[in-house]
Amino acid sequence: MLPLLLITFATGCKKSFEELTENTNKPNAVSAALLFNGILTSLPDLPDGSKETYSQYYLNNYDYYGNNRYDFGGGDDYYTPLKNVVEMEKRAAATGGAAINPYEALGKFFKAYFFSKMSLEMGDIPMTEALKGLDSLEPVYDSQKKVMQQCLAWLESANSDLDQLIKSPANFGTGAGATLSNDIYFNNDLSKWQKTVNALRIRLLLQLSKKVADTDLNVAAQFASIIGNPAKYPLMSSAADNLQYTFVAPNNYYPQNPNNFGQSGSRKNSSATYISLLTRLKDPRVYATAEPSRDLVDIAKQSATDFASFVGADAGLDLGVMYNSAGLQKYSFLNRKRFYATYTGEPSIQIGYAELMLNIAEGLNRGWASGNAETYYIAGIKASMGSYGIPENGNYTAYFYRPGSQDVTNTASYDTFVIPVDFNTYYNQPTVKYTAGTTGITQILQQKYLALFRHSGLESYFSYRRTGIPAFTTGPGTGNGNRIAQRFKYPSAERTANAKNYQAALASQFNGNDDINGIMWILK
Repeated sequence: MLPLLLITFATGCKKSFEELTENTNKPNAVSAALLFNGILTSLPDLPDGSKETYSQYYLNNYDYYGNNRYDFGGGDDYYTPLKNVVEMEKRAAATGGAAINPYEALGKFFKAYFFSKMSLEMGDIPMTEALKGLDSLEPVYDSQKKVMQQCLAWLESANSDLDQLIKSPANFGTGAGATLSNDIYFNNDLSKWQKTVNALRIRLLLQLSKKVADTDLNVAAQFASIIGNPAKYPLMSSAADNLQYTFVAPNNYYPQNPNNFGQSGSRKNSSATYISLLTRLKDPRVYATAEPSRDLVDIAKQSATDFASFVGADAGLDLGVMYNSAGLQKYSFLNRKRFYATYTGEPSIQIGYAELMLNIAEGLNRGWASGNAETYYIAGIKASMGSYGIPENGNYTAYFYRPGSQDVTNTASYDTFVIPVDFNTYYNQPTVKYTAGTTGITQILQQKYLALFRHSGLESYFSYRRTGIPAFTTGPGTGNGNRIAQRFKYPSAERTANAKNYQAALASQFNGNDDINGIMWILK
């Protein structure tokens, strides 16, 4: 009997290597909701980074913190969050989600968001074969046209899926995989996500403005179908619909806050590209986002609220020259009250109502659909001003940090100025009041540039690259032979891990070179 018992025992204990190495004291599957939350934290482009510099909003004047050169390195790599999107979709399906479920629908949005951003930065990218794991270790590159087509198709499908989920939530599964949770942006409100999906689609259609004649894309027809059918394609109706990242103390501080004011508060300064546009338009947003040059106020005795007292640095200046002038307080710095006085700053908008209004205005100006471009143009300006608490008619209180003050958090450290503002007076200036045609395009793009200050990552850079508006400046400080780079290089891993396809992509686009000045398909 003993040998038989031993044989039975040995056979029963035989396990695979995977079973033997599995830690049963820890969870071995991540929920769709937890994956979803992780993807959401990978989504935002936050302020106070190089993307602000590339958009010529906010410049470095001290090389320890960076420079203002357009010597682009590798673009963003979102393949890890994209892999999590695929896993999120699988986990939702495995835990009660039907073929259509919230995670599946938003998975399409995330794919469109991340793939389109990488393509706009670099050109052709791996997409179709990129998320197959061991089944495709060397994914081929998809053309930028194919990437954009697929992203637009995902967004169309996401809108349809969300529409069904909103109208009949009980028809699409039960359990965790059928119920959205852990949403840090919209508190699991699918109707707000649907509006964001359509806002992104309009953004991408504008990025394709040079391809309006391409019948495969039908840019104008897609734009018109969205604008003309609000019941099918709901759009953001106010800033309350913004997709924005909100900072929370003490876990998640705004990038600029009282802790680092002493280190970086004067190591960066505003750019003339941004400040000069505001002052030329006599725009009250300058009082909210910047402070006057103390040299002009304290030495030259100009009024602190005179538009002429706000001065940005030319991005093309040699860094040493800019550093010296900044030290002499000849430039405007960021408004300390708004951007340094608290740990939570302002929400970082990723896709917002003001931008959407101005994107629609541009599409209407270009004749892609019927509608009044001026109505959307005005709505975009008002939404942007409203985000700073600037009234349409009334008084705005500006706070400018007093030289010699020691506590950026103390209101007593600021000089205050009550400034009368009137939107109609501002709007009726010839430089602001909307005019049809090419002048109107310039006006819309200038206002979008102002509205995107500190928000939405590279959107202002992409818009400049596509249109040349507003004019960016170059010089010794921007490097790259006095040129604004046209693209980012591919991540360095592509040169070794996917060399054959990497070289083929360069040959088909940029004459074999990973050239930051190469012109990608979308810009031709």
